[in-house]
Amino acid sequence: MPHYTGPLLTAPTAQALLAARDGGATEWTGSADLDRSSGTAALGADHWSWNGDDFPYPSRIRDRTIYYFDGSDFEPVSRFSGSLIKLVPTQWGAPTFEIDGIKMLPTSKESPVDDARRKVALIEPRGKVVLDTCGGLGYFAACCLEAGVGQIRSFEKNEDVLWLRTLNPWSPDPDAPEYGGRLSLTHGDVSEAMARVADASIDALLHDPPRFGIAGELYSQVFYNHLARVLRRGGKMFHYTGSPNKLTSGRDVPREVAARLEKAGFRAELALDGVLAVRR
Repeated sequence: MPHYTGPLLTAPTAQALLAARDGGATEWTGSADLDRSSGTAALGADHWSWNGDDFPYPSRIRDRTIYYFDGSDFEPVSRFSGSLIKLVPTQWGAPTFEIDGIKMLPTSKESPVDDARRKVALIEPRGKVVLDTCGGLGYFAACCLEAGVGQIRSFEKNEDVLWLRTLNPWSPDPDAPEYGGRLSLTHGDVSEAMARVADASIDALLHDPPRFGIAGELYSQVFYNHLARVLRRGGKMFHYTGSPNKLTSGRDVPREVAARLEKAGFRAELALDGVLAVRR
């Protein structure tokens, strides 16, 4: 799907734009792409112009919501198709997303892109073929591209997440010429696609699955055996786990994951908020 190139508004951005107009200004300078860049808007009485196009002033802007122009008005970047999925602004510029109100990326202490960058560094992607099992907003992929990855193959099962990516300026576009075709993004279930990935054809892995209650198959011994099969010996994998249910049930998901990975043929150790594993 082509990426959206129009303005994106949050409550602070919209308020600043309206305050400039109401104060009699003819121009407003700021960011209309979630702090990826800055530009200047020309302010008229009943419309504003950005990059040569005219837009109405936003009339209803809520906190914790990002708005895009759908051709007639500014609408929330959200969808409901069984679950409510929503792009959510952060203080860092790069947004997170929520599914039914559950935040999918850590953002309390740093940008989700900086968080992804630390995790990607563990697998040392430069020049490698990397498999990104659950692409999400594409921050792992963006950091791999930044680090000089040879090829990154991403899978994403949720069609609505793929739609969010087309509206998020922080999500890498596989068709962008600056990436030189190094990023491939497949709409599909990686648990089904793994059977078609050749043995030892992957140099490094990034595995950031939804929580166990949503996608238990991505924590299964069968799936981990597949990961071991496709990863070359000595190849590294970072597996995000978080620590779900540790306080309420005493369950230690990271150590459970590490034990299954050891059984599959990895050396595994706890790292950051997940597990770093090396194929034996």
